[in-house]
Amino acid sequence: MNHSAQTKFDTYYRQHCKHLELKGLRPKTIEAYARGIRRIAAYFNHRLDDLTYDELLDFFHQLKQNASWSTVKLDLYGLKFFYTHVLQKEWHNIPVIRSPKVKRIPDILSIDEVNQLVGATRKLSYRVFFFTIYSMGLRLSEGLQLQVGDIDAKTQRVHIRKSKGNKDRLVPLPVHTLHLLRRFWLVHKHPVLIFPNRKRGLKNAHLTQSHLERGGVQSAMKKVVTELNFKKNISCHSLRHSYATHLLEAGVDILELQKILGHVSILTTAKYTHLTTHTSQRAERTINQIMDSFQITWGNVQ
Repeated sequence: MNHSAQTKFDTYYRQHCKHLELKGLRPKTIEAYARGIRRIAAYFNHRLDDLTYDELLDFFHQLKQNASWSTVKLDLYGLKFFYTHVLQKEWHNIPVIRSPKVKRIPDILSIDEVNQLVGATRKLSYRVFFFTIYSMGLRLSEGLQLQVGDIDAKTQRVHIRKSKGNKDRLVPLPVHTLHLLRRFWLVHKHPVLIFPNRKRGLKNAHLTQSHLERGGVQSAMKKVVTELNFKKNISCHSLRHSYATHLLEAGVDILELQKILGHVSILTTAKYTHLTTHTSQRAERTINQIMDSFQITWGNVQ
């Protein structure tokens, strides 16, 4: 390894991390962009300031053989950030990197299946967590970061802070969820966190400084889905999808649902109309009513 190249990269990398934080990017984005730069640096023996188009083409082509399109794009965005803010060089897009545009409809759980999933989760922290994020349509990170001070029992609202896009919002707090969270808090009694880390056990959870680990929650979800033998691709985010679909089926206005979910665009919320059986049935009835109004005869035709 070239020692001077390593030293130069270490300086660049520290600057990269500082710029990422100063730009106010989300922690997950910072982590992804930093990881991408480390990966690219390792591939080129820590030489990043004079890479050619062909060298970058080779790197991303090889990366695509072993990683997802999401990883490829994040590494590309991280490199673009590095060039723009650290090297202060003009960025030229690499036109060969174009992820295939695939629109997939996510799998959702029925209300009965959500009930089965929650009931089959053996660890109390995870059982309460799964029901909580479903009952308020929360993202995984939003549920993990919930604090005692975010719960407003009087107005029956929960303050979701620094969510996607670094935005806050208020979501409805179901009475059943409030009662469940109160009972759960009496078990761990953490002064700040709703879902404290389990490393010390629930009895000593009030002493921890961190919330439940993302990986632990995801593993618990995967385990219970496997045990229930659900033939669907289900993750923690599926509970949010299911919540949105169930609310639309129950007649909740799509604009109100947009605010609850924290979507910037109504188009993002509108995708859930594809998942509702009620919407589909209404569409089928309407289509049949229109077509039935036509009288197609067989006379005078060749």
